[in-house]
Amino acid sequence: MSANATDDRPTLMVWGALGIVYVVWGSTYLGIKIAIETMPPMLHGSLRFVTAALLLAGFLVIRKGLAPFRMSLRQFGGAALVGLLLLTGGNGMVAVAEQHISSGLAALLVASVPLWLVVFRFAVRDRPALLTLAGVLVGFCGVAALSLGGGASGGTTGIVVILVASLSWSIGSFLSARIPMPSSVWAASAIEMLAGGMGLAVVGTSFGERLDLAAVSGRSWLALAYLVLVGSLVGFTAYTWLLGNARISLVSTYAYVNPVVAVLLGVLVVNEHITAQILLGGLVILIGVALVVSTERRAKPVAPVAAEITAPTEAAAPAEAAAPVPAEDSASR
Repeated sequence: MSANATDDRPTLMVWGALGIVYVVWGSTYLGIKIAIETMPPMLHGSLRFVTAALLLAGFLVIRKGLAPFRMSLRQFGGAALVGLLLLTGGNGMVAVAEQHISSGLAALLVASVPLWLVVFRFAVRDRPALLTLAGVLVGFCGVAALSLGGGASGGTTGIVVILVASLSWSIGSFLSARIPMPSSVWAASAIEMLAGGMGLAVVGTSFGERLDLAAVSGRSWLALAYLVLVGSLVGFTAYTWLLGNARISLVSTYAYVNPVVAVLLGVLVVNEHITAQILLGGLVILIGVALVVSTERRAKPVAPVAAEITAPTEAAAPAEAAAPVPAEDSASR
């Protein structure tokens, strides 16, 4: 093999993995939309995350035994709490919201998560840079534009629920670096998904959700399988590999690309209606997020990078928020 081919291989692998994260995580919004066509939204999420947790935990036990799961009760509790906030309050509410709004509009509103995280940092007297605050202001102007008039595809209930979901995910991400967590991010992810999935089962049944297996279409089962196997396991593996092999400033670009992919897939696959106001508001949000993330990358890192760029649809994203990610060039876990 030539020297040039050797030199090019890592770059090709990085872009290949990044492409997986772009498309897979952007497509989870559409996957949720299809799954809940014939499944209750919260019980669908419970099936999704409990299954993914058991698969991940089983893989860990086969590969490394019980060592990754050796942790204190406080660490276990921390992972469970983060899982409830990220998945029960975050992902679960995204599914509920998508009963009322398009998957594209949901993705655009979820893109506001990094903005909430900056607000929380400000609240604990961690003063972000001026450009970061400007990005937050710009981004929330876009959120306001979508919330005050999301067009035909957006209902008030769905918009309120998706904003609550984003807030819950942001709180979970913010706390994940400030409370005891398992040392193994893989074990933490399994615990978070299990806790979040069980939380969704409790909340869903409490609100009267019932899963009628005979009523579930093959299309919804396929969407659920896609969310578990591709959205959770393939997407998470690609993201984890990227953290150890690419600059975090490059990896973080998925925060802007995922909503674009979600909007396009919603239009092309399920004929969702996207108005000019939704496109304009979404563009303003993405500009604000881009300003925040790019400014933070140039500044000295003061918080886990992964927690600042995640959004509540990636099934395996709990592990991204489970532990601090080292700065820019050494994002290895």
